[in-house]
Amino acid sequence: MAILETPNGLPPKAVSAVRRLRLTSVPEGVSFLLLLVCSVLKRTTDFNAVPVMGAVHGILFIFYVIFWADAWNRIKWPFGRAALYFVLSVLPTGGFFADKMLREEEKAGIIAARARKEQAGTVGTGQSTGTTGKAVGS
Repeated sequence: MAILETPNGLPPKAVSAVRRLRLTSVPEGVSFLLLLVCSVLKRTTDFNAVPVMGAVHGILFIFYVIFWADAWNRIKWPFGRAALYFVLSVLPTGGFFADKMLREEEKAGIIAARARKEQAGTVGTGQSTGTTGKAVGS
């Protein structure tokens, strides 16, 4: 399975897991960038927001890792894809790339779920047939 290939037919709980991970990836990425800015400001000025931004980023990173493990468990990603999403979480702009990739996976899962619902709805609306293939009651 290619890295960008999305799995078809994700169950609803898997789509929810991808959505949680995606919604956490951007704030985690922004907090990482802000932490880097705060680190530079700490060394060049008297401004020290590193303790606050460090705590915020740490909490968001913990949420990201929890949601990443949940998504990996529910979707059964290959090791390479799961590792990619983890590596993206520790790169300064990786959260934004993870968001884009996860958005595609989420969209594919939602489309597959809608297709399953439509297919289930059309299968159950047909007339019942007997063994001859003719509609019963005709």
